[in-house]
Amino acid sequence: EIIQQGTPRNATNYNNMETGILASNVFAQWLWTLVLQHRQKLEDLTGEYGTVTLNNTKKYPFTNAATTIKLGTLRSTTEYHVSIEVVSSSGGLVEFAEAYDRQLNGFKVRFTGSARSATLKYCVTGGKVS
Repeated sequence: EIIQQGTPRNATNYNNMETGILASNVFAQWLWTLVLQHRQKLEDLTGEYGTVTLNNTKKYPFTNAATTIKLGTLRSTTEYHVSIEVVSSSGGLVEFAEAYDRQLNGFKVRFTGSARSATLKYCVTGGKVS
């Protein structure tokens, strides 16, 4: 005796359930991959900032104004970006400031020019933070 009409319970209506379960699992894995990719992009945008003052004791065009900056967060790769801005200088001009010799835990920074002293601001982004 049928009390209420509904979906019949038979092979035609229930044999595609595995396909639906598989599709939902694949979709969930795809979403999780997107979350991980966005998390990595967000971590790459999160920068590490600092300032450093370099002193030059040699006469122009020579310079010995260089130092090593230790990163607060260890990187997984040396493919990170360091942007440098000259905040101030005294005793001359800064021609060029650069970051070089990148390592997982730090890098070196230097400037060229006639300045006796320069304060540099740096920002480190990327490098897949560990």
